[in-house]
Amino acid sequence: MHEYALSNACWRKSTYSNGDGGNCVEVADGVPGVVPVRDSKVAGGPVVVLGASAWTEFVGTLRAVGPPRPE
Repeated sequence: MHEYALSNACWRKSTYSNGDGGNCVEVADGVPGVVPVRDSKVAGGPVVVLGASAWTEFVGTLRAVGPPRPE
């Protein structure tokens, strides 16, 4: 298992996030070869680290499907 130094990471929220405390994700830039992802409401919580190619495929799939529809 790899460990990544994320204490100085620059996190940014998803463009689909809003300011009302909903379900938001943040990603960190500048970590070579991987994309760290976390829950924006739990900044000190767990981080999922995805390979860059897996992240690219994930985002491409989301774009193809489109934004979630309200229930």
